[in-house]
Amino acid sequence: MEPVLSIVIPVRNEEESIPYLAGEIDAALLEAQFEWECLWVDDGSTDNTPEVLRKLASSHPRHSYIRLAYHRGQSTGMVVGFRAARGNIIATMDGDGQNDPADIPRMMKMVIEGEADVVIGYRQKRHDSIVRKISSRIANGFRNWITGEKIKDVGCGLRVFRSACVEHICAFEGMHRFFPTMVRMNGYGVKECPVNHRPRSKGKTKYGIHNRLWVGLMDSFGVRWLLFRRIHYRIAEASAETNQIKVQTKGHQS
Repeated sequence: MEPVLSIVIPVRNEEESIPYLAGEIDAALLEAQFEWECLWVDDGSTDNTPEVLRKLASSHPRHSYIRLAYHRGQSTGMVVGFRAARGNIIATMDGDGQNDPADIPRMMKMVIEGEADVVIGYRQKRHDSIVRKISSRIANGFRNWITGEKIKDVGCGLRVFRSACVEHICAFEGMHRFFPTMVRMNGYGVKECPVNHRPRSKGKTKYGIHNRLWVGLMDSFGVRWLLFRRIHYRIAEASAETNQIKVQTKGHQS
């Protein structure tokens, strides 16, 4: 049977975190009354991550992986996962174990019941260093100011949404930092949801001031340009002959 839910997890050098996170995902969806899959996208890891994923996929049929030939960044990993996902609903998570898979069923229910097309998590109690908290707060506030959003925590990797929301998403490096804005551009409704956040217990963080804060600030100007210059239209009427043309429809406005 085709899965209803696809969990997409970009990873890079997370050999220690993957087995524990995979176990937590299995436990969180143990009583699920639907089919699901977990797709791990290895973003050019240089440690033992590829072998860990091979063993996981061989022993757990719900888990599969794609290995990129070289490091391309988190956004690329997400897009590769989106294109390979088979479920009508997609969830994304960070691969470091700080997101809690137990939040996924609750967020998925919000999407299924029509509260929004996209449910974005926000970390109520962050377990990060003071430097990361400060840089995230600055970047988050600046992105909201530039894009006109009011998202509490754009940096949270836990999201659940209808797969249609990313069929025509504008893909670029750093896109994951602007995910709510990118899906809103196509008319889909976004709602936020409080989620659990845990301290990183294994591996090392991949982000800091130089590759997180400054890059994100620069990308904000590009997204603002895209907001004003994107092609945007709604079809009012079409003849029967155009029924074979796949037309993207707008989702919930919220």
